[in-house]
Amino acid sequence: MSKEWITKSVTEIAPLIENKDISPVELTKAVLDHAEKNDEKINAYISFRREKALEDAKKAEQEIINGNYRGIYHGIPMGIKDNIYIKGEVTTMASKIHRDFVPSYNATVIDKLNEAGAIIIGKLNMHEYAWGATTNNPHYGPCRNPWDLEYIPGGSSGGSGAALIAHTTMATLGTDTGGSVRIPAATNGIVGLKQTYGRVSNYGSFPLAWTLDHIGPMTKTVKDAAALLEVIAGYDPKDSTTVNVPVDQYLDVITGDVKDLVIGINEEYFFNNVDKDIEQAVRNKIRQLEKEGARIQEVDIPSLQFSEWAVMTTIISEPAAIHQQNHLNRPEDFGEDLQFLFDLGELPSAVDYIHAQQIRRHLKQDFQNVFENIDVLITPTLPIQTPKIGADTVELNGEEVGVLDHIIRFTGPFNITGLPALSVPCGFKGHLPIGIQIVGKPFDEKTILNVGYAIEQMNPLQGRIPDTITF
Repeated sequence: MSKEWITKSVTEIAPLIENKDISPVELTKAVLDHAEKNDEKINAYISFRREKALEDAKKAEQEIINGNYRGIYHGIPMGIKDNIYIKGEVTTMASKIHRDFVPSYNATVIDKLNEAGAIIIGKLNMHEYAWGATTNNPHYGPCRNPWDLEYIPGGSSGGSGAALIAHTTMATLGTDTGGSVRIPAATNGIVGLKQTYGRVSNYGSFPLAWTLDHIGPMTKTVKDAAALLEVIAGYDPKDSTTVNVPVDQYLDVITGDVKDLVIGINEEYFFNNVDKDIEQAVRNKIRQLEKEGARIQEVDIPSLQFSEWAVMTTIISEPAAIHQQNHLNRPEDFGEDLQFLFDLGELPSAVDYIHAQQIRRHLKQDFQNVFENIDVLITPTLPIQTPKIGADTVELNGEEVGVLDHIIRFTGPFNITGLPALSVPCGFKGHLPIGIQIVGKPFDEKTILNVGYAIEQMNPLQGRIPDTITF
């Protein structure tokens, strides 16, 4: 019975909890038992909080018995990425330096999850300080992709993505600075949403790059992501970057109807130098959407030719400033990859950084112009196949290319512009999943979620689950 429970989506199991057919205590025990049994090989978790989680589950159960059901996430067990603060509990950032750090306050998203009645069962593995896309962590060990344990789960929210597809969490939150929600969504075959910059508070999440950071839902299904966004979205006076705009009832508008939807396709950038199997899978899904009534329109985005430089200049400069003192005083306590990146981050001048922000403005304007004529832009999430753990290169159509050079090429432009972007499964390349990215207008998450749901209904994963998982 526990396998039947823990493999369900949140929106499937929530009515059973509300109707008291399933106890939050029994569900939390089942997910924890399954996670602890499988985590030795996957390494998705840094720590568990079984005792506290079961206390919270008993409280949720009693509230529901008393008729105080709070909503879809009430009684749902969730792991949380270990750079999101929980008051009074160790939050490591998957680092050596912050191994014993205990925050004195909750992240705003944790307060919102607590208000929704969610049960936090543990802290998830990640790339050190969220500064990387492999989750090959030198301090807590590499997290492994459940589809094939020799491959990365992506990053920096690699533990989040791996835990979801392994069913060792029902849902989770990741952080995304250059693609760190969407990359593991693509490599693990789950749903990852980077909503509009300012839609969700970053308060209480250890920063990587102030102007690029987002906290976003990572879930098994699009509807689960929509429901989770409803929980965490909204203006927060503790975070000056949040924007006071209404939060939609996202679940109410997800129908999968794409008739007369206008899909933008940018050939020059987003379909240039892409793994041929990934490109074919993405184009097949676009053709299927067209058969369902969507219209396709090619679009030109001139400033994209400068986006990689602008993204990289910003994403190496801001972390170098954040970590400057520790990098000066105790560089050996960082992993080798971070030492290299912090050294790199000291190379751009103030002039370079300002030029990058000018390109950012041009990018925003170009996308604003494009979105006057289209509803969504669709791209591959990644231009490359999933690399093996420890690999610096990956084969791209017969050529060995650098992983770091390509892994955020299609995701980074939407961090620097702040546009909402959703990755959903698109199929497989061999035995590993691939993702398709849907991008929308500012604060129009409802449209990209609806398109993602339409793609999800095409059954891209064909009901497959990783055979490394033990139930």
